[in-house]
Amino acid sequence: MIIHQFDQANSILNTFISEIRDVEIQKDSMRFRRNIERIGEVLAYELSKSLDYEETEVKTPLGTKKSFLCSDKLVLCSVLRAGLPLHQGILSYFDRAENAFISAYRHHPNNEDAFEVIVKYFAAPALDDKILVLTDPMLATGKTLENVLNALKSHGTPKQIHIISVIGSKSGVAKVKKVFPKDTHLWIAAVDEHLTSKGYIIPGLGDAGDLSYGVKL
Repeated sequence: MIIHQFDQANSILNTFISEIRDVEIQKDSMRFRRNIERIGEVLAYELSKSLDYEETEVKTPLGTKKSFLCSDKLVLCSVLRAGLPLHQGILSYFDRAENAFISAYRHHPNNEDAFEVIVKYFAAPALDDKILVLTDPMLATGKTLENVLNALKSHGTPKQIHIISVIGSKSGVAKVKKVFPKDTHLWIAAVDEHLTSKGYIIPGLGDAGDLSYGVKL
């Protein structure tokens, strides 16, 4: 796996990361969602540099100009519901991409620490020979992305897989590195050191879905 981690370099991205972590700023759910979108926009731009391009002639009112435009076909697949703001940010840059959505949630039997990831809803186009971009804001244990990968296998074989995440854990990154193809790219804004016994990132930011859309039952 090729890992692109951005919190070690000075850039405006660090402002968005710090704000989504801040417990006071988190009280504004609109700002939280918008910051996740902006992180998605930045990571989408960085990802775009790795795609294939072809020379195209563009006609203007006064003549023609040759440009190099992306020739890859993309499918953006997001994990509901927390992945929606990140998906929107990426879609703002890859506006011609096809879209896929999958629901995955943690099930803790009897409220124990151990859990399984359950996938219920899944809608996606064919993936053969396309660039698959998986978006999940929190890469905690890596189990969710592993289950999503397994669910997607019935829809074809993508040309390449890219993962976009906002915050991950070291163990979560190691997990996806193990289960995804070696040429997979991971684009991640920040990586934290630890997980709780229930698999939540420390220091992390809390529950991205709840912060975006309200606390669920």
